[in-house]
Amino acid sequence: MATSEQIVSFLQQRAASAPSAQELMSEAVALLQRERPSYHWVGIYLLQGKELVLGPYVGRPTPHTLIPLGRGLCGAAAASGNTIVVDDVRSDPRYLACSLETRSEIVVPIMRDGRVLGEIDIDSDAPAAFAPEDRQLLEAVAEVLAARLP
Repeated sequence: MATSEQIVSFLQQRAASAPSAQELMSEAVALLQRERPSYHWVGIYLLQGKELVLGPYVGRPTPHTLIPLGRGLCGAAAASGNTIVVDDVRSDPRYLACSLETRSEIVVPIMRDGRVLGEIDIDSDAPAAFAPEDRQLLEAVAEVLAARLP
């Protein structure tokens, strides 16, 4: 398993050479899921107008390809510009159920110049799967992605 520093360093190098933001995002979600076994669903939503539109992801299919700003955990994170960590999605009324197996979720806004561009959304089938180190890693990855997004 790669360290957080190795993951961020790799993505920084790829950000400089990836032919497109789409390719960089695809590599990022695949890398995160591969290197963190508790990350069962890893996706990126991009903010378009007042909706989050699903971009690259790995994991089970989701019915939530469009999420209105402010709706669900993803919409709340995008509206506030703050990372949201939920240890038990079943206890949070904002949770939009995608899979019966999902137990915890972290949503990290991708921001540049104070503006939300999108977010990294990760679900885990384990309760309380996300530690402070996960938050730090994903916020660093969000910074790398923000530099390449339009």
